[in-house]
Amino acid sequence: MDAERWQKIKAVFDSAMEVDPAKRSDLISQACADDPGLLTEVGKLMASFEKAGNFIEESAAAQVASLIIGSKGALTPGQKFGHYEIISQIGVGGMGEVYLAKDGNLERRVAIKILNEEFSRNESNVQRFIQEAKAASSLNHPNILVIHEIAVSDGANYIVSEYIEGQTLREVIGEENLKPSEMLDIAIQVAGALAAAHGANIVHRDIKPENIVVRPDGYVKILDFGLAKLVQPKTPLVGGDDPTAKQNKTAQGIVMGTVNYMSPEQAKAEKVDQRTDIFSLGVVIYEMVAGRTPFQGNSMSETFANLINTEPQPLSRYASNVPDELQRIVSKTLIKNRKDRYQTIQELHSDLKILRENLEFDQRMGRARSLEDGSSSGFLSERPDGQAIRTGENIANPTGRITQGRPWAALALGLALFLTIFGAGYYFFVSKASPTRRSLAVLPFVNASRDPNAEYLSNGLTESVVNNLSQLSGLKVMSRNSAFRFRDDQTNTRNIASQLGVETLVTGDVQQLGDKFIINVRLIDGRDDSQIWGNQYVRTSGDMIAAQNEIARAVAQNLQLKLSPSDTQLLNKVYTENAEAWQLYQRGRLSVFKLTAPEVQKGIEYFRQAIEIDPTYALAYVGLSEAYRSEALAGERDPEECFPKAKVAAQKAIDIDGGLAEAHGSLAVSSFWYDWDWAVSEEQNKRALELNPNSAPTHLFYAHLLSNTGRHSEALAAIKRARELDPLSPFANALEGQLLLHAGKPDEALDRLKKTFELDENFYFPHMFAASVYIEKGLFEQAISEARLASKLAPNQTMSDVYLAYALAKFGRREESLAILDKLTERAKTRFVPPAHFAMLYNGLGETDKAFEWLEKGFKARDAKMTFLKVEPKWNNLRSDPRFVDLMKRMNL
Repeated sequence: MDAERWQKIKAVFDSAMEVDPAKRSDLISQACADDPGLLTEVGKLMASFEKAGNFIEESAAAQVASLIIGSKGALTPGQKFGHYEIISQIGVGGMGEVYLAKDGNLERRVAIKILNEEFSRNESNVQRFIQEAKAASSLNHPNILVIHEIAVSDGANYIVSEYIEGQTLREVIGEENLKPSEMLDIAIQVAGALAAAHGANIVHRDIKPENIVVRPDGYVKILDFGLAKLVQPKTPLVGGDDPTAKQNKTAQGIVMGTVNYMSPEQAKAEKVDQRTDIFSLGVVIYEMVAGRTPFQGNSMSETFANLINTEPQPLSRYASNVPDELQRIVSKTLIKNRKDRYQTIQELHSDLKILRENLEFDQRMGRARSLEDGSSSGFLSERPDGQAIRTGENIANPTGRITQGRPWAALALGLALFLTIFGAGYYFFVSKASPTRRSLAVLPFVNASRDPNAEYLSNGLTESVVNNLSQLSGLKVMSRNSAFRFRDDQTNTRNIASQLGVETLVTGDVQQLGDKFIINVRLIDGRDDSQIWGNQYVRTSGDMIAAQNEIARAVAQNLQLKLSPSDTQLLNKVYTENAEAWQLYQRGRLSVFKLTAPEVQKGIEYFRQAIEIDPTYALAYVGLSEAYRSEALAGERDPEECFPKAKVAAQKAIDIDGGLAEAHGSLAVSSFWYDWDWAVSEEQNKRALELNPNSAPTHLFYAHLLSNTGRHSEALAAIKRARELDPLSPFANALEGQLLLHAGKPDEALDRLKKTFELDENFYFPHMFAASVYIEKGLFEQAISEARLASKLAPNQTMSDVYLAYALAKFGRREESLAILDKLTERAKTRFVPPAHFAMLYNGLGETDKAFEWLEKGFKARDAKMTFLKVEPKWNNLRSDPRFVDLMKRMNL
């Protein structure tokens, strides 16, 4: 485009920017009446201005738009950008272009946002671009876009982030089929993400439907921290205070945000804090219900005026059957004086969750009217043309989260009646005493001494309290795996309680002073971060066993649990009287949880020493059993060397203490993986769950048994229960993906595995299982990519290598597959490689006789991977072969 042509376009554009937005179209049409090409170019420029959206001050927006027109040509598919290969352009904004690309190093799809060349000449623009990346990358939350990299290549600044498949909330709203349950779920997820940002002193400042993406599975992601502001920083979370502080001092008179969603204080260019995001989220919720924003005018200036001076219309003006509580929540978010608004996003998050829980409670109580009596199933939004569009659920859909076939009004009436009848009694008891709390997580006690040699003590104390409390009837206790994810940061207890789905938290710390240990324990209400109870214990090392029982009893008492005689007995149970044996056991647990071969061996030695000191210490035998099992499964050791020892240790624990749930669970696992005695394994699993229904590992292993024996619906129910008790466990979430595949649900499996990626990006299991799923879907390139990533993350295991070789063979890259076979063959000369792995690889290569030869070797070696024969779809081509039928019979499958 030559300079003269650009000046004509810019002149028309500048003139249009000076008039009322409602009159711009006519002005542009008149100015370009004799030049259709000019009309097209100005139209493109105006569209770019509208997309910019980040700088609302018009002169600034015009400058941004001109930079877009003046930038270099877009990158083309196949073009290399650093170690990324461009696939396609997926967006254009005020600051630059966004591309879908392939990461050549990790072989994954990513999104690349590239700052325009001319725009990047302005240092403040570059700083804002960098701020966007650093603000988002400093946050670790599943509902916030993951930033992989920020760098400069070929003179261009760029950000690399995860690529999210889905629709923006703007597109979702446009489809006009959002259910009330979906609206609440979206709002709750956004509020949870903002809670994480605010906890890091970061305000987003541009919450709007375009910056919220909804994946096909309903998972929500917040994008674009381009306007993020660091407020009252305690630590340089966004990387250096000088440039960030300079950038965040918004120039006087520059209004940052998007007009329909900004807060009054933003509109007036005042200093903003977390409450501005609360207002913007309120606008988004209002729009999801009403189909329009609350202050929407016919022009930008009218919208500004409405935002500053007028109150929004009630939701009932645009939608019917809206409950009073939802109206109250939205109204409180949209109060113009921020002092009267929700003061924290956690408060809003809590109210939204309570509303959802009340709706679900109403469903369980059966208060809904049926379709026959004419009740609506949700609320109705009024279209601009006056036609009502139903946005609620239909009773024929039994899977929705909000009650189907029941109007919101029925909920309000039912709750009002309930509170009227029981209000006085409820007020008396609730206001005078804490209610009984039914869910709990014990966060890892902090090693306040910072002595690595004392880490076993803080961990052991935590696990002992968890173990004692998890056996109580009527109390849901989170698994240690999920709770221990918050070892390093326990500052935002409300957020932690929300992520774990519990009402209360136990926190504490242990400090050693000479021969004394000072233990501080607190019981926290997860809803408002208030302390329910706290105490300090001063004990010697010999008193630690008694201390853990004291703490568990105190927690149960302050939770106001009604304890049965058996509950009381469990709280007072002592597994060993010997303090040294107890300490050795705790050291062993700490070592085995590290899951490396040297540490597992160290753990075995600790357990043996504990047993030598106290031969009646049943828990030490359980620890020994689990350590031998870890050697066989995680370490790929010869099962005939490990599992018999694991089984003997588990049986010894049962002989000592038949009421020990962990002992029965360990025997169930050995009976499953090694004996292939499905009946005994199920019997022992059920006994373990009778003794401790809160044991996530027992539910998980039971799910494995049910799945591998073909009882898929029961297996999925069991793994769901395990995940409820251990929601943040990457292993439980990944295993559910595998079980879904074996149940014939590959798409659901892939959805679960993609969610698991976000729990721990360095955990290989979900990528390994994803490779297996992609093979079954015939997507071999994706399978190869995921298998390679799994092998990179965990190079000592061979299962992902087998999936890689299998996928390569099916994809026609036989030589590469054979090279992996050679590598595994060489490895097998010095250490155990599961024979079933060779069998699967040969099957992928189409060498059936070789596959059966290795399956027979697997049978003789008691290879644990043989337990998957009934359900692993990669054996489907062999199922009619008499040799396979015979093998299945010999394994009682």
